[in-house]
Amino acid sequence: MWNSLRVRLLMAIILVVLVAVTVTAVVAGRRTTGEFQRYVARGGPIPFARYAGFLARSYDLRRSWEAVQPEVERIGQISGMRVVVADAEGRIVADSESALIGKSAAGRWQVPAVEILVGGRPVGFLYMIPPTEPRESERAFLQAVNRSILFGALFAGAVAILVTLGMSDRILRPIERLTAAAQRMEKGDLSVRVPVDSQDEIGKLAHAFNAMASSLAMQEQLRRNLVSDVAHELRTPLTNLRGYLEAVRDGLIQPDAGLIDNLYEETMLLNRLVSDLHELAQAEAGQLNLVRRPVRVDEIVHRVAEAFNWQVESKGLTLRVDVPADLPLVDVDPERIGQVLRNLLSNAILHTPAGGEIDIVARAGGKWVTVAVKDTGEGIPPEHLPFVFDRFYRVDKSRSRLTGGVGLGLAIAKQLVEAHGGDIHVESRVGEGSTFTFTLPIAEDKG
Repeated sequence: MWNSLRVRLLMAIILVVLVAVTVTAVVAGRRTTGEFQRYVARGGPIPFARYAGFLARSYDLRRSWEAVQPEVERIGQISGMRVVVADAEGRIVADSESALIGKSAAGRWQVPAVEILVGGRPVGFLYMIPPTEPRESERAFLQAVNRSILFGALFAGAVAILVTLGMSDRILRPIERLTAAAQRMEKGDLSVRVPVDSQDEIGKLAHAFNAMASSLAMQEQLRRNLVSDVAHELRTPLTNLRGYLEAVRDGLIQPDAGLIDNLYEETMLLNRLVSDLHELAQAEAGQLNLVRRPVRVDEIVHRVAEAFNWQVESKGLTLRVDVPADLPLVDVDPERIGQVLRNLLSNAILHTPAGGEIDIVARAGGKWVTVAVKDTGEGIPPEHLPFVFDRFYRVDKSRSRLTGGVGLGLAIAKQLVEAHGGDIHVESRVGEGSTFTFTLPIAEDKG
């Protein structure tokens, strides 16, 4: 039970509330008692001056302090205090407790003395000494006040605990949902999501959890797709190789030049697939060895375009190159960028029908040179655009090598461009063609 965050949070808040209520009750009670005692010491509801006036009239009638003792005792009974009267010389002439008569009053009490005046002349002093213990009525009053403070503190504490219960439930319910979702995810359920009910830290945590779950689900799907795609791509050439070799072994066919060519083609396909996967893995891990140097963009483009002339002509396409020779030098590995162009150009040739056009255009802007490969091919449906750079992804689900290769060219192109610090994206309209655009960093002028 103590491992529960709800219980620990609740107990901590209850402890804080109890400490706060106790401290408040004790401080308030003591403060009230002290203030009440000071109030009583200052004279309570009847000012001491009234008693002094009464004694002054008594003195004026007798012209002395004789027979004042009974009156002092009566005042003591009324006020609940010890009453002492001293004459003008400070000698005690009356004491409600009859203990100090005839003695000096100087320095005996901390309470101030009230002058007794007759005809404007002081004839004596009145001392009102509060009792060391409160009277029964005062004690009852203080007890009532302390009880009220205690009940108020207990009520406030109970309300605080109830409010805490409600707030803790509101705070902890999303955390419990997150915990349950994390446990489901631990068991392999990557489809679990939690509702985002607020914009506070808990809401941001739920949003981050959902984003993480979506990313993990996507990565898991990509992993499964990768395993499936690699298995599929390896199965066909391996099956062909096995079939040819079994036929030769069984004497069904003779190992002539045509058979050797077929076997060679299948092994080259396997080699290309393994090489592409290795290169893609290196690029994604940031381990590509780039030999960067300042080079001319037009030289890279023309070299690649010339290598594809025979494919363009054999398919009846038109290839145009619009790359000014005065473009700034770019800081790249020319072999890797040539590979990017080859992948994009072969993709454009593959998906552009006879009579179509392909343009390679380059322009400088800011710190970048932008290169675009445009075609008038079949185009890419909008729902496929976000995934065209994923490994093994094909718009054509028939998976034929004639309509999509092995699906690694664009993924490799993306990794190579990003390894140079650039960016690559695609724009396409079905039936109008596609434009693949990437950026290359301009070389710094060392001069």
